[in-house]
Amino acid sequence: MIDTLLAAIHWNVRPEIFSIGSFELRYYTLCFLLAFVSSYVLMLRIFKRENKPQELLDQLSIYIFLGTLLGARLGHCLFYEFDYYKDHPLEMLLPFTYVNGEFKLTGFHGLASHGGAIGILAGIFLFCRKTKTDFLWITDRLVIVIPLAGAFVRVGNFFNSEIIGLPSDLPWAVVFEQVDQIPRHPAQLYEALSYVLIFILLWTIYHRKSFLKPGFIFGIFLILLFGARFGLEFVKENQEAFEEGMKFNMGQLLSIPFVALGVYFLFRPSRTIKK
Repeated sequence: MIDTLLAAIHWNVRPEIFSIGSFELRYYTLCFLLAFVSSYVLMLRIFKRENKPQELLDQLSIYIFLGTLLGARLGHCLFYEFDYYKDHPLEMLLPFTYVNGEFKLTGFHGLASHGGAIGILAGIFLFCRKTKTDFLWITDRLVIVIPLAGAFVRVGNFFNSEIIGLPSDLPWAVVFEQVDQIPRHPAQLYEALSYVLIFILLWTIYHRKSFLKPGFIFGIFLILLFGARFGLEFVKENQEAFEEGMKFNMGQLLSIPFVALGVYFLFRPSRTIKK
């Protein structure tokens, strides 16, 4: 164990880039912003390629941004810490808490990717209903950039030393010194790499879309991304105590419906897209 500890990569980077009073700028926040900026830039290329107005993308971005934040926040509170937030409902949506007669800025440290996915789908639905845009046209293109955004978020989790992996003696094991002194799988980087590969695959498929049907890319995305999430949970520590003893943890259970939905869209009969 001592030899493994010495051979492991030691990670002790503070999650804050800088702080002024109670305000902190974290690497996680920067990664979250990079996720949205990179998604917007790539989606703008897609919209221009298909002669869609940038104004339409700007409207969509607002729906996606709000859907992601609200969905991810509520998903964490309801799926992972319901026992606490049922007694503190305002803290679900407010970035501060009231302790010992004082307000303390907390930010939104609890965000759940499955909740974010639900929020994004809800945002797309509302956007499409308002703008009369085809739902599958949007999803087939938006899901191309979502894995890249997810990769940025997981890098942010790495900087936060959160969502850590199980103990490991592999040569690339990481000791998250702000957590403990145990070499662990860098599960956040596994997931980030998986998402980058999914992004590359979907981007390639999109540029050969002449043989695809509506919902095809959406289906592949759901199967690959949530399938990867399901598999990688086996090398992660459970996020909450209630998951101990469960055959599949909450992240895996929440991934199953998304994979099933992906199978449906991938194999459902539909006319092909004409170039």
